[in-house]
Amino acid sequence: MSEVFDGYERRYCELSANVSRKCSSASLLVDGEEKSKYISEIKAALDEADDLIRKMDLEARSLQPSVKSMLLAKLREYKSDLNNLKKELKRVSSPNAIQASRELLLESGMADTHLASANQRERLAFSTERLNESSERIKESRRVILETEELGVSIIQDLHQQRQTLLHAHEKLHGVDDAIDKSKRILNIMSRRMTKNKWILGSVIGALILAIIFILYYKLSH
Repeated sequence: MSEVFDGYERRYCELSANVSRKCSSASLLVDGEEKSKYISEIKAALDEADDLIRKMDLEARSLQPSVKSMLLAKLREYKSDLNNLKKELKRVSSPNAIQASRELLLESGMADTHLASANQRERLAFSTERLNESSERIKESRRVILETEELGVSIIQDLHQQRQTLLHAHEKLHGVDDAIDKSKRILNIMSRRMTKNKWILGSVIGALILAIIFILYYKLSH
């Protein structure tokens, strides 16, 4: 996916859990120095969380569309979680927060709100897990594609080598054909010469026979 986004995401989850714990602790304290310290730390953590949300948004939008859509869906959950944390800080920071919390729990069903927040966090964790699984599937698909490309390149190289081998063999066969044609021409020339020599030899023999017959006839007649 994106190592940069993953780094921002891990840091945000740490901040979110830390802020949630500190809000719970601060809500039990009366107004004073210790509570003010908690609230200052929470504000600083929320400022950092805001900055991380912006960085994750920029990083997600710079990626490929398939990855970008998944990260933006995850980011929407984080933004919703951050808004809930800011509301929690506002509630904790209000004067008489303990009394206000009790009244809200009794009068406006704050228990349901906390339950909804817990459910939302659970859905957030589930969505994050699903997105991580999708990311792993994408990584596996990319790995398979790369292996397929490498196999394709290897096959193309083998085919090229086989083609070169066939071309070389064709050239050798062409050379053999030329040699055979040349041998045929030489044999034809030799055959014609042998035929010619036979005629010449036959003529010489015929002439010798006629000469011998003529000499014998001359001697016999005298």
